[in-house]
Amino acid sequence: MSEKLQADEKETLISFDETPADAVIFTYNRRWQAHLEGKLGLKPIMNNGFGGKEYQLPKGMIKLPRAPRKLSDTAKRKLAERLHRNRFLGAQSLVPVGK
Repeated sequence: MSEKLQADEKETLISFDETPADAVIFTYNRRWQAHLEGKLGLKPIMNNGFGGKEYQLPKGMIKLPRAPRKLSDTAKRKLAERLHRNRFLGAQSLVPVGK
């Protein structure tokens, strides 16, 4: 069967229950697949033949989403100054000594 799936039919599912120690990720997304296989060294436990693969991994590897940081205007200004200072110092270190 060489039927192509539509984009809205290609999903990524992350599922785990309270009792098993492992989670299961099923995805069509090639970027996720490359990360799971390349960076994490996981091997797919199932390939559906349409581009979808399923992986099993410890639940501890799945992190909860974080709320975005809320910075005050003062904190933003301090961060911007520090970034500017570090970029300036980093550029100076590239200048050969003695010139």
